[in-house]
Amino acid sequence: MATDTMKDNTLAFFAEAVNRNDFTLDITLNVKGAVITGTMVSAGKYFESLSETFEGSGDVAEALSEQLAHAGENAQSTNGGSPSFIHLEGAKVYCGDARPTPSQGDILWRGKLSEVDGFFLGKIHDNED
Repeated sequence: MATDTMKDNTLAFFAEAVNRNDFTLDITLNVKGAVITGTMVSAGKYFESLSETFEGSGDVAEALSEQLAHAGENAQSTNGGSPSFIHLEGAKVYCGDARPTPSQGDILWRGKLSEVDGFFLGKIHDNED
């Protein structure tokens, strides 16, 4: 069973720096046999971007958008602790030799730092990029 004490301290340091300073970092992660590549963003940026996907799509979607925006504001104001999650934009997931999932679009991804098996700085570019 994975716990926060099992997360990679270097990766947690990068996630904390991204959250505190709101900069981006291209990264590729190994998670349970899958390869996930993208650009690490702050928790605040992640929730802000996620919130924007629901704007203007009806009352329920608007309420979701507002809640996500609020979560982003809270993430930015409480970034003093060690992060438990990593957030990527432009994410692609590779399983084996197949094309990445998704193969098109700007996808947001959130995962537990304690579930990451390994990483390298930089992201994988395919013929679509």
